[in-house]
Amino acid sequence: MSLPKRVFSTLGQAVIVATLVALCAPANAMKADAIRLAQANSSSNIELAEGHPDQYVVVKGDTLWDISGKFLRDPWLWPEIWYVNPQVENPHLIYPGDLLTLVWVNGKPQLRLQRGNTVKLSPQVRSSPLEDAITMLPFEAIAGFLARPDMISKEEREAAPYVLTAEDQHLVSAAGMDLYVRGNTASVGSNVFIMNIGEELVDPDDGDVLGYEGRYVGQGRVDQVGDPSTVHMLASHKEAKTGDLLFYEPTSFPAYFTPHAPDFEVDGQVIAVAGGNTMAGQFQVVAFNRGSRHGIEPGHILSAWNRGATVRDTVKGGFTGGEKVQLPDTYAGRIGVFKVLDRMSYGLVLNAESEIRKLDAIRKP
Repeated sequence: MSLPKRVFSTLGQAVIVATLVALCAPANAMKADAIRLAQANSSSNIELAEGHPDQYVVVKGDTLWDISGKFLRDPWLWPEIWYVNPQVENPHLIYPGDLLTLVWVNGKPQLRLQRGNTVKLSPQVRSSPLEDAITMLPFEAIAGFLARPDMISKEEREAAPYVLTAEDQHLVSAAGMDLYVRGNTASVGSNVFIMNIGEELVDPDDGDVLGYEGRYVGQGRVDQVGDPSTVHMLASHKEAKTGDLLFYEPTSFPAYFTPHAPDFEVDGQVIAVAGGNTMAGQFQVVAFNRGSRHGIEPGHILSAWNRGATVRDTVKGGFTGGEKVQLPDTYAGRIGVFKVLDRMSYGLVLNAESEIRKLDAIRKP
């Protein structure tokens, strides 16, 4: 099932912001990455999307995921048909106006890129700013979560700046008051979000605590740097107190990545839905109990499955008894992984055929 045009569009802007960190990487490294992903998926059978175009001109708002879905039934297999044009220095950056053409070579489909706004006989560097490139995932949907994380891992809790005390050593603080913070790395004038630690996020496999719910407290501004730094409370949703954590507005995506399926089986479970919700739909963030130690990496596309209910076989056992039978799991939607920690990861719901709930299964697509 292909995603709405808006999803693919934003994917484009994520290649922008998402690649900010990777822009310093050599072009040949990025090309090698595309080749590696193609080889990793080479055993898969490529099926083109029904009604796919032969050509497509990229428009503002497109995303890499969305565009891939126009051509492929399974968008995460795009490296298999992506032709790395030697004339395109960075194939992962696609801009509005670029022309994508589907061709057949030796009986296999290839997707080729021709830069838009090209002036013949005039060798010059493309002048479009990086901010015009399309992204992989909807950055807007992820940026808010990164600034005000509704789920906080143990690693993030340990690394985040924290409130030491408040103005006049008040036990709690509200808008208009100052907070004294340790561990601040932001410059004067930077905006920060203050978060409170909530309920534990527990791994259903072994009962270990992997993280915590994040509860929004308020917004502040760094007025003075040092140890401690001074943060002025600009707005408060509730009182800030000692031990609350600070998070910064993201200026770049956490990592460079491209959408691809893992080459191994995944058997995880959803442990939380952003915002303390019980169900997640499209463009909402979920956390699941698999991370880097399990081979998960940013860019992995995974499937979510609703757990089948347990029912009694009343045909053989009667209404008062009968054997318990587990109904099959049902497909719920696709998740794009954008941040990976040791034992848990965050993913954005790209499309949902039904609500994704806590303890639903996370698997390889």
